[in-house]
Amino acid sequence: QVQLVESGGGLVQPGGSLRLSCAVSGSIFPRRNAMNLMDWYRQAPGKERELVAAITSAGTNYADSVKGRFTITRDNARNTVYLQMNSLKPEDTAVYYCHTGYYDYWGKGTLVTVSS
Repeated sequence: QVQLVESGGGLVQPGGSLRLSCAVSGSIFPRRNAMNLMDWYRQAPGKERELVAAITSAGTNYADSVKGRFTITRDNARNTVYLQMNSLKPEDTAVYYCHTGYYDYWGKGTLVTVSS
């Protein structure tokens, strides 16, 4: 089994930056499998959960709303996936969830609030 734990959320002013981290733990082979297909989703109040960014062995994909502002990366040595968020906007306010598409496991989420 694999566990996902997010961190790095908080309050930031419009135009600011945050880096979210997702620590992946578990047995070595399930952990490696999970790291091969990792996503970040977000859910804003009153809205459905949406895919923000994904990273696989083939590359990365982003929602149109965050292209050019967000970057997903992974560090296999640290078993961690990151979401660097720049030029944040109030509409980026949401709970951000880490997810592995390999096993369909979710983290508990971390809240990002963009407000002046």
